[in-house]
Amino acid sequence: MTDQNTSRVTMLGTGNAMCVNCYNTCFYLRSPRGGMLVDGGGGNGILQQLLKAKIPFEHIRHMFVTHSHTDHIMGAIWMMRKISPLIFKGKHKGPFTIYCNDEVKHALYTMGQLMIPDKIFNSIGQTIFLQEVHDSEQVEIDDMQVTFFDIGSTRFKQYGFSAELPDGQRLVCLGDEPYSVQSEPYARGCDWLMCEAFCLYKDRFAFNPYEKNHSTALDAGMLAQDLGVKNLVLYHTEDTHLDTRAATYSAEAAQYFKGNILVPADLESFPLTR
Repeated sequence: MTDQNTSRVTMLGTGNAMCVNCYNTCFYLRSPRGGMLVDGGGGNGILQQLLKAKIPFEHIRHMFVTHSHTDHIMGAIWMMRKISPLIFKGKHKGPFTIYCNDEVKHALYTMGQLMIPDKIFNSIGQTIFLQEVHDSEQVEIDDMQVTFFDIGSTRFKQYGFSAELPDGQRLVCLGDEPYSVQSEPYARGCDWLMCEAFCLYKDRFAFNPYEKNHSTALDAGMLAQDLGVKNLVLYHTEDTHLDTRAATYSAEAAQYFKGNILVPADLESFPLTR
């Protein structure tokens, strides 16, 4: 049994955009009195992942989409398709709010107009809300204080977030691009840092992370040590060595980072304890 008074993260997917052996990176941050779905992966696989994780759709009232790349945003369309009828039938209390930057909001609205039934699309602004957030904006989401921030991407506009949990701990998500100094006020000294690691540093010539604007496990370890965080969570990886991924990525990051390192698998859930 899980402690309902303890916040936890369930990784619904841990892979990068082109992975086929695991789902695209997305996760559910659950607090004692609520929670927030972060990204949705690249398709309706998000629905299956939530079912496998035993996270009821009627419990999901908040979602955050970091940016408009397909492997993060497409699952949000399917969440709208799934939850809108549940609200209409009285099986979900509603509303369902998707927090996002202006580019993501425009993309969701445009895709919704083109791809989903009119009845569901027309629920936007009534039972489904695309809530545009701005850099450094703080929002109360159930019992969490969440601050959204621009990570400084030079490609698509991308936001991360810092969540202050009810027990005073702070979890920070940096999105899926390398750290930039404008994220420092949010990330420094946090209890949990969720950080992309496209591949191992020793495999950088095989996967070309830097050309794709991503980092390695070694880079993430150096970053976490410099920022003085307590726990480092690595995700958004390649999928060719899933059986050894946790051990090898942890070992490489540990060359620099002396705190706790987690490299979760799809559907793995872990408590956010001190």
